[in-house]
Amino acid sequence: MFSVPWGHHRYLIDKFLDSPQKALFFVRQTVENGWSRDVMLNFISTDLYERQGKALTNFKRTLHDETSDLAQELTKDPYNFAFTGVTGKYNERLLTESLLNNITNFLIELGTGFAYVGKEYRIQVGERENFIDLLFYNLNLSCYVVIEVKIGKFEFADIGQLGGYVVACNHILRREGRDNPTIGLLICKEKDRVQAQYALESSSQPISISEFDLEKFYPEKVEGTIPTIEEIESKLKNIDLV
Repeated sequence: MFSVPWGHHRYLIDKFLDSPQKALFFVRQTVENGWSRDVMLNFISTDLYERQGKALTNFKRTLHDETSDLAQELTKDPYNFAFTGVTGKYNERLLTESLLNNITNFLIELGTGFAYVGKEYRIQVGERENFIDLLFYNLNLSCYVVIEVKIGKFEFADIGQLGGYVVACNHILRREGRDNPTIGLLICKEKDRVQAQYALESSSQPISISEFDLEKFYPEKVEGTIPTIEEIESKLKNIDLV
């Protein structure tokens, strides 16, 4: 608490006077990540409190108790990719390149402890070459993290592909005594929650499923922040003109 600048505290007190749990959440995040006030304000504006740890996962079943909660807290749903500046038509390659061109913002959005390993990371399985979209290592979990980005709606086949990459990393990259089991993060444009849950139940690998958003996050309800013409006219009628 005392390592957070007074300017941070003053803003949090004003913003979350009636929600102390939110204020404490952002204090902890600021301490863990060394956020400046501008970075903290940015995450407040993107509803981080509501998104943090909200991905659909099978971590409780596939990870040890001491790591499953921490892994869950590292997820988000949805991920905010507005910083890429991607608009209009795009494909997975363009989105991936845009994420890496803004790697600092991407790492901040991913969360604590992520280190970039490679893009289209080549991994040889038998006689076939495979290329992982994005490979990271998380220092807090001491494990590799495979990230697959899909620009369409989630499909059952996505879990099979990601699960295969996770297993391959465990066999080829993971070092016993140094690394914990690899985790897979599937980030798609849209998902059906029931279908996603069924897919997670079918996999023995630790995987999460989240959506992403390319547009700047805005509050769900903006009505009332700017008065309508009718509201202005109604107010004027009740004013005695001198």
